[in-house]
Amino acid sequence: MPKAVVISPNNDYHKLTLVNVPTPIPKRHEFLIKLTAAALNHRDLYIRQNLYPSISFKHPLLADGCGIIVPSPDSAANPETISQRVIINPGTGWRIDPLGPEAAYTVLGGTSTSPLGMLQEMIAVPADDVQRAPEHLSNEEAAALPLTGLTAWRALSTKSANAEAGRNILVTGISGGVAIMVLLFAVAKGCNVFVTSSSKEKIARAMAMGARGGVDYTADEGWATQLKKLLPKDRPFLDAVVDGAGGEIVGSTWRLLKLGGVVVSYGMTSLEQPRLPMQAVMKNIEVKGSTMGSQLEFAEMVHFVREKKIRPVIDKVVGGIQNLEAIESLFEDLKEGRQFGKLVIRIQEDASLSSKM
Repeated sequence: MPKAVVISPNNDYHKLTLVNVPTPIPKRHEFLIKLTAAALNHRDLYIRQNLYPSISFKHPLLADGCGIIVPSPDSAANPETISQRVIINPGTGWRIDPLGPEAAYTVLGGTSTSPLGMLQEMIAVPADDVQRAPEHLSNEEAAALPLTGLTAWRALSTKSANAEAGRNILVTGISGGVAIMVLLFAVAKGCNVFVTSSSKEKIARAMAMGARGGVDYTADEGWATQLKKLLPKDRPFLDAVVDGAGGEIVGSTWRLLKLGGVVVSYGMTSLEQPRLPMQAVMKNIEVKGSTMGSQLEFAEMVHFVREKKIRPVIDKVVGGIQNLEAIESLFEDLKEGRQFGKLVIRIQEDASLSSKM
């Protein structure tokens, strides 16, 4: 039987558990996919910490995955799609509306709202939720793309209204997967990207990837003051901020933002509620929430990655779905904030499945 990893109850930090699951039987509108790699996101840590709604102890973890379509009776597969390498949309219920989901939106992995999760060997998913993996990516890079790529694409391209050449974009917390994808997308669009981090090493790595500059938000001198010195003389303001931390981000940046500037918030890793100073209101600054994205935005994002040959940044890869100790080490890296980029599990050890197709 195929194997999967779920969580078992364990006080305030649920433990990883390897289980056997039946081989999925796809419906006529679904593909049967043999998963080759899966990747972690912060929500997976929150699920284990009991900080996420509707936690499930029977559904596989993880929203990010890459795999290969395999033949199955009565499925949507045909001779053209069989053996295609694909990535799966990490959410369901949102087709094309730029404002938000048309139906109840569900993120895959580890909750009772969907039986699907990527930390397993076989999965059946709707054909509409699948995109062919960009050919230049390895299985591990492809698995790292879906959730962070989709979230970053919507935050920057749909919500910021400033994804244009020459615009000044601040990306906060440059170590997580979404922030790095925003950096990569914005650089590819010709934006001037600036970053924040508590690590000079991570700032240096971001600059090697195309950022114009970066500041340490833990420095004694206010980091916004440091950032102001880095802005171009002919455009000495920020057009938009893309933030995943929450808390005082608007209070820290409203002086730097242009009139009508935009702050896009896609998360709250600081666990502090965002605040909106009246000065920001008087400056007509817009604060926009952004969560994941639609099927249409997912397809647009994958097309852009393929066209621009963008590669997600991988921090670490461990091998084997049965290697719970190695998988646990990825969660420890995530918990301690040691990673720069994505943490990936190679599900299939077979060399023919671990290579680019």
